[in-house]
Amino acid sequence: MGVCCEPNMVFIVCNQFPLIGTRYTDVFNGTDVIGEVLPKYKAAWAKKGLTGDNGLFRAFYAPGQDNVVNAREISHSGWISAFLVWDQELTKRNWPLVTSGFLHEVDGRINIRPSPVANAIRDIVKNEDADPKDPTVVSRAQKQAVGKPVTARKYLGPQFGHVAQGMSEIRGSPDLEALLLHADTYLGPTWTNGGLHYSRRSYDQKDFWDDDGNYTYGEPHTGNACIGYARLNVKGGQRKMWECPWTREQVEKTPYVDGIDLGTGVDCLSGRWDEEKSAMFVALRTWHTKDVDVTAVVRNLPPGKYGVYVDGELKNVTETTHGKPFGVHLIVGGQDVELVLLQA
Repeated sequence: MGVCCEPNMVFIVCNQFPLIGTRYTDVFNGTDVIGEVLPKYKAAWAKKGLTGDNGLFRAFYAPGQDNVVNAREISHSGWISAFLVWDQELTKRNWPLVTSGFLHEVDGRINIRPSPVANAIRDIVKNEDADPKDPTVVSRAQKQAVGKPVTARKYLGPQFGHVAQGMSEIRGSPDLEALLLHADTYLGPTWTNGGLHYSRRSYDQKDFWDDDGNYTYGEPHTGNACIGYARLNVKGGQRKMWECPWTREQVEKTPYVDGIDLGTGVDCLSGRWDEEKSAMFVALRTWHTKDVDVTAVVRNLPPGKYGVYVDGELKNVTETTHGKPFGVHLIVGGQDVELVLLQA
């Protein structure tokens, strides 16, 4: 079933990270621990059921009572959908069930409804085979939810952030862009020292949604990490890494650029080694827009002669042997600087 990360609580999502870590460690060390562990994990949860009758992934398993607890909020299901990558067919198949009633489109963006409203919609849909998008169904659900607390806890979990992570893995754009549009509209996007984050908001339940039903709750996990993760991830990104993680040989031999980090004021917008073209592509820009002198140290290039191009102009021709590193001096400012190394 997994391990407890809180007393008497085995969360499905918390155990996905050690499973992923075990898979990566196996590839790195040439072992197959995951081949022994994962079938047992699957079998244990098959007996209890990963999902409840309501279509959401279970909240947690309580070993002291040998009992699985159903979820009533979307948060855990969104999070699980992002990281349960050993059976992504399950998470893809379950995504419409997870999001039904909770997510809805309005003005080109995707909003999250309060759990009492969403669960009322889901109950009506289940009992009457109704359409969750039917305005009359939504209206009935809203009336049923009047006076009910939006969460049983004193605070609301990072619902938006976990949904964003799950959507980035399972759906991608255009759905993800619509969800992020909501964040940019209602969650207080803020740039600080070159980093985008979303402001912390009131922890008062009356401020979790505005009078028009727009999700407005902001907390650090969503604002500092989850939305950023969702923006950087690609559809099926975790699954790709599960299936084809880098081997020890790839890590040790793949060419890369060293000597540049955010501490220098420089942000790396993109970087790629193209094996077929024997070319390295790097795009840089300072986050504070000021000019900065940096030296890009290129390591692990295959032996040979390379043309060094900066913004499309040949600056130098250099030769390297046996992966010997060499430096490229650059002046990086508020406009993109593109560095290309092309083998002759």
